[in-house]
Amino acid sequence: MRFQLADRSPGFILTASLLAVLCLLQLVCLWRAPPAWSPERISVSLPPGESLTLGDAELAAPQADSAHLAVRRANDGSWWASNVSAGKQVLLQRDGFDRRMGSSALRAGQSFRIGAARFDVADASARQVAFSGPGAAWRYDGATLYRNDSAQPACPDAGVAARAIALWNRAMPQALTVARPLTFGGNLYCGNRLGIAYVEGASATIARARDGLLLSGAAERAPLLISSAAGTVDLARSAEPLAGVQTLVAGRTRLGVRISDGVLHLLPQRHVALYAEADALLPAQVAWQWKKRGLWTLPAGRPWYVALGLCILLAAAAAVQWQRGAWPFTRDTGRALRAAAIGSALLAIAGVAALLFQRSGSAPGVGWSMLLAWTALWGCLLVPARLTLATAAGVLLLAVGLLAQLELGFGGAESAALRHFQKSVALLAIGLGIGAHLRLRVRSGTPVVPQTSLEWVLALFALAALAALLMQVVFGDETGVFDLQPVEFAKLALTALTAHCLAIGLGRHADMPEQSSPARRWLRLAAPVLLFAALLGLALVQVDDYSPLILLLVWCMAMALAWALATRTHAATAALFGVACVAAGSIAWLRSAGVAEVAQWGFYADRFLVWLDPAQHPHTGQQLLLAARAIAEGAWWGADNVLGLGAMGQIGGSALHIPAVQDDFAPSFFLNRHGLLGALALWALQALFLVGVLQTAARAFGASEQTRDFRQAWLWRFRCFALCGGAAFVLGHFLLSWGTNLAIFPIMGQPMSFLSAGGSHLLFFICPLLAFSAISAQSIEENQPCRSTSNMKSWAR
Repeated sequence: MRFQLADRSPGFILTASLLAVLCLLQLVCLWRAPPAWSPERISVSLPPGESLTLGDAELAAPQADSAHLAVRRANDGSWWASNVSAGKQVLLQRDGFDRRMGSSALRAGQSFRIGAARFDVADASARQVAFSGPGAAWRYDGATLYRNDSAQPACPDAGVAARAIALWNRAMPQALTVARPLTFGGNLYCGNRLGIAYVEGASATIARARDGLLLSGAAERAPLLISSAAGTVDLARSAEPLAGVQTLVAGRTRLGVRISDGVLHLLPQRHVALYAEADALLPAQVAWQWKKRGLWTLPAGRPWYVALGLCILLAAAAAVQWQRGAWPFTRDTGRALRAAAIGSALLAIAGVAALLFQRSGSAPGVGWSMLLAWTALWGCLLVPARLTLATAAGVLLLAVGLLAQLELGFGGAESAALRHFQKSVALLAIGLGIGAHLRLRVRSGTPVVPQTSLEWVLALFALAALAALLMQVVFGDETGVFDLQPVEFAKLALTALTAHCLAIGLGRHADMPEQSSPARRWLRLAAPVLLFAALLGLALVQVDDYSPLILLLVWCMAMALAWALATRTHAATAALFGVACVAAGSIAWLRSAGVAEVAQWGFYADRFLVWLDPAQHPHTGQQLLLAARAIAEGAWWGADNVLGLGAMGQIGGSALHIPAVQDDFAPSFFLNRHGLLGALALWALQALFLVGVLQTAARAFGASEQTRDFRQAWLWRFRCFALCGGAAFVLGHFLLSWGTNLAIFPIMGQPMSFLSAGGSHLLFFICPLLAFSAISAQSIEENQPCRSTSNMKSWAR
């Protein structure tokens, strides 16, 4: 088979030119980035018996308090530390486990006092604790508080999600319960609250941790006194020995702890402050050893051995394929295709190594990450024989997103600012590398997976997605679990399952009865419903925001519209357009609703109140106000009045102070830096991407109506509805993200596809969608009517 790496059409030339410009702008960022210094080692020298208070200036911790950590050297030479911050905690890591300073695992026979209330611990283990207090016996298992062996009623302000979690925790075994802390203080006995007179709510907590149930106190509230045979101490202010401590975290800055020759050495690792010069005003007892940010550094470590092992496995697999004469070493496969196949696999391996380096806290220099990003983008552009609109727009959107993340990284004043760019690059290399390999393999005539086999694959997808969602409910929170977002993989599985069901439903007249067992019919119809219900439950239970509900609603309406258009049901199409108009009108009506009226709602009323009157809410409202101010500063031409070209690679900007600016509010930074004109260009690219995906979907549906083979027709319909589902989710992300940043919708959090630093969204959804769209378009080109009948039959096998 003759293989052409890329076409030479005007569309390809235009796309390549724009991509070259975007890569050049990234290079300008790197070239203009000012030098940055940070402490490599912080040495604290104290004579025995003296102490010193360290804060953000001494620890190079931007988010720490000015007085955060008190260190003391005892008369015997041992080092001790205590938390002196009024509102922030200190984490200590021993034996690989993080534990909050000022917390302690309860033991039988101990007692603790909060305000005037005293509690005696009767029994305690890593799974539950039983104690007696004023007028009652209490038992807590990390999820539910029992008063005299009965669960307390729900609190009056508990929403539907909190009540559902409480019922789940009472019915399920402890291993499947959702962790919920027990709080002391306040005037109510309800839920997991234990009221104490004249004590502020949440003055102390008992919560499930990796090493058991820990009692913790808040230093700025009521003192927490814990008594044992060794005496009585204030738990929140108690000092702890640093012997055996591996790392400590103060204000999100993680520092390694080493003690040698009577000197305490703190080794900054993450979220370290950056300085324009190697100079800082420090106490006489503190000394810094400086290091300069390296743009082309290559750290040593285990990831190199992992990458070498993967390369050896790749070489062994290639040798086996060459010996068998299998792809890509078949006779009709040219050298260009073989080189591209091996290169795409090496690209994915490089992405894995880059991700492992970053996870270990020693990421390579940003220059190497930029080269890896260029390789991934240009590799995706050069693989297809004929460039499609969706692929061209998608590659340009990825390049724009990486440019924005690189600007954010160089604009930040701490070392972790660039990690979002480097993480996106690593995941992009993995996703695009695997996608390019699959596209090359399909182009070489690899038979398509039969319908029966694909159904089993989809069933495994659904089970994996449900298991991942359950793990997030049990072990994670709304930010994910194990640094991943299972909901992104669930979106992909839901899209594929629904596409299969719609493809089967539209072609049921051609299905063979003997192949339709009841189990298979149940799987075809019920699997998407179960997965959708799981996503809905996760949105209600785990996420304190209704944006996932809106996202699923947009997806449902888009899939219903695709079905109505495919079946030519004009009444349903008109009804869906009517529902969309009503939804748009309801948003306008909400703007006119009064704050007092909205406050009476029980459905996420706080989100609507923040949206209507952000100035009265200092946290989430401040986020919206800062975003509005940044957008206003950007105006038409950007904050620098030259579309951001003058601020490339420079430090500063008001948009950097927006919380979650790299995720939910990335569009606000883009508008501030590149102005409304830059945003209009971005909107045009986003519209072209959606049009390209839907264009491929329409062509696939047209091919399904032209073929006479029911298996091939099912495959074309599956591709059509899968592309429609993917485009629907991307459209939902675009609408919610722009609506949030421009205050069109109530405050909610959804990343902007391609632009935000959403790692899981990029790897588990965007990259598969790009690959599937390109493969579908490629298949349409190879299965035109001018092709031979034998070539058409090869796709139906």
